[in-house]
Amino acid sequence: MDLDASTIESLVDGAVAFSLIAIPKVLLAVLFYFIGRYIINFALKTTNKLFVNYEIEPSLASFLSSFLKGVLYLLLILAVLSTLGVEVTAFIAVLGAAGLAVGLALQGSLANFAGGVLILIFKPFKVGDTIEAQGTLGSVEAIAILYTTVRNFDNKVVTIPNGALANNSITNFSLKPTRRVEMSVGVAYGTDLKKARQVILETLKKDERIHEDPAPVVLFTNFGDNSLDLSVRCWADTSNLWPVFWDNMEAIKEAFEANDIGIPFPQRDVHHFFPNGIPEMKKLPK
Repeated sequence: MDLDASTIESLVDGAVAFSLIAIPKVLLAVLFYFIGRYIINFALKTTNKLFVNYEIEPSLASFLSSFLKGVLYLLLILAVLSTLGVEVTAFIAVLGAAGLAVGLALQGSLANFAGGVLILIFKPFKVGDTIEAQGTLGSVEAIAILYTTVRNFDNKVVTIPNGALANNSITNFSLKPTRRVEMSVGVAYGTDLKKARQVILETLKKDERIHEDPAPVVLFTNFGDNSLDLSVRCWADTSNLWPVFWDNMEAIKEAFEANDIGIPFPQRDVHHFFPNGIPEMKKLPK
């Protein structure tokens, strides 16, 4: 199609007018993008330094840094599009609706995420601690954003949602450096309790893992069906809790035997009553 001079002139004028409007916007958008990217990088570096200074868990710090970076770049892109004259209101509305739908669909996961953030920030336990929670007793192997992995003492791995952990009680057996060792010991009726107490305390004194302060104690706690029950209490480092328990239970047993202190066992006294005299014993046939 042939173009006359007036048409070409009109097209050129339109292109020039568009360029005069568009080029400043494009230049402004490019400038805005690079300035925004510099600010985002500066903000991320500052945030990472704060994470290090406040000793935030590395996995949480990495996740929060990535999340913050994504949010900031999304805001920067929206700002750049707005600078170019693109209507972003509808786009923001679509993002809001999508976010609401995803939030409703992932309520449980969001609760676990929030629980994971709280656990990693407040640190009620850490990897390697022995805890009891949600009916599970074991050692913490990993703390992720959504789940915590616990290995119990028969080597089974249990995965616990962080939402449940953050909203229920947790017993941490490793948080304190010392623990009280408690042993239950029974002696036969008629035993001299002072002698039994002395034998037990002398046995405990031989174990260097047991702390002298607080000092070990032996307390009489109960008249059992077959025994006089004693509670033996002493303190040791948390790492030595079970070795001290097992070794001293065996040592106390051996000390009782060496000192003629009776260790009880279930027994019953049976009394026969024959109102018509003692019956004759019948001989069994050969």
